[in-house]
Amino acid sequence: MDRRVVITGMGGLCGLGTNAASIWKEMREGRSAIGPLLNSELHGLKGIVGAEIKALPEHDIDRKQLVSMDRFSVLAVLAAHEAMRQAGLSCNEGNALRFGATVGVGSGGWDATEKAYRTLLLGGATRTELFTIVKAMPSAAACQVSMSLGLRGPVFGVTSACASANHAIASAVDQIKCGRADVMLAGGSDAPLVWIVLKAWETMRVLAPDTCRPFSADRKGVVLGEGAGMAVLESYEHAAARGATILAEVAGVGLSADAFHIAAPAVHGPESAMRACLADAGLNAQDVDYLNAHGTGTKANDQIETAAIKRVFGDHAYSMSVSSTKSTHAHCLGAASALEMIACVMAIQEGVVPPTANYLEPDPDCDLDVTPNIPRERKVRVAMSNAFAMGGTNAVLAFKQL
Repeated sequence: MDRRVVITGMGGLCGLGTNAASIWKEMREGRSAIGPLLNSELHGLKGIVGAEIKALPEHDIDRKQLVSMDRFSVLAVLAAHEAMRQAGLSCNEGNALRFGATVGVGSGGWDATEKAYRTLLLGGATRTELFTIVKAMPSAAACQVSMSLGLRGPVFGVTSACASANHAIASAVDQIKCGRADVMLAGGSDAPLVWIVLKAWETMRVLAPDTCRPFSADRKGVVLGEGAGMAVLESYEHAAARGATILAEVAGVGLSADAFHIAAPAVHGPESAMRACLADAGLNAQDVDYLNAHGTGTKANDQIETAAIKRVFGDHAYSMSVSSTKSTHAHCLGAASALEMIACVMAIQEGVVPPTANYLEPDPDCDLDVTPNIPRERKVRVAMSNAFAMGGTNAVLAFKQL
């Protein structure tokens, strides 16, 4: 279990852009992708904003594979291919059994599920599309990544609501540390901008009507987005042997559960996950330069996360930089922490902390340096990423400059 795990490639798509470089450019400058939804299949849904991908990039996914893919799987495959290109890797008969994939997803193929409902219950059809089940299953994205790239090692889906991507990355780290794989594609994907999902979130009364303002006193709630983020993880030995460019090391993982409430957040669970992550990485609290907060923009989440950060970091909580990039790409559910992984790695690479966009008013209960609106140049040797999910499942990752 002492194998070091490093990142050698990243890929992503979301409302900010259709590759990791364009996502980081917009994120770094604090430009928000949140706005009116233009999807023509939202069946007259009005008054809900989100961060949608306006158009997918050109791709060469085989048509025979494409017909069995829901949108969240397409996004995952595109992000995985980009990550592999940056890493300079390919999978072949000689190494396929040592290459795997773990992909986090909030709940699976809602688009396929809703189309089946409309076809059967509203359209009067007697059967669904042939591939409805395989499109909708939460593990579909991992399976499609595996088939598209020829990966034959450990492959599975991970679903833990908003912490899914961090859990998937943590699981991939374990596969490498345990010696089951040398290379893992890991991240998350979700496409929740579907009528039934948006109506369900609207009913919970947590959707913001305008935009996402994490930690700002006037914040009004969550904004949903779609996207995917994937990373190529390798053992350090495997990456070094082939002369790969190493972007960052996955230095630590911290996992916990609140065991408290299915929807309401608690302080003790996030606190435990952050402490466990620091311990796993062999880091002191003072070593963390930047923390990408879960920062959803709800009153309760932001206050409780701030309190948990103070418990873990003490006085250093006021010295390190904190921000929530959900203010730019919105909350992409199962993909959220995968996009935030890109933010952490690029902050290390470029020495720039991406801001919390849309911030207007200080909140005395959220009194940390949340990097409001303007990016900040600072040396980032260690970045931490928080992901706290409904149901109280928490996953925290630490990334370190090699």
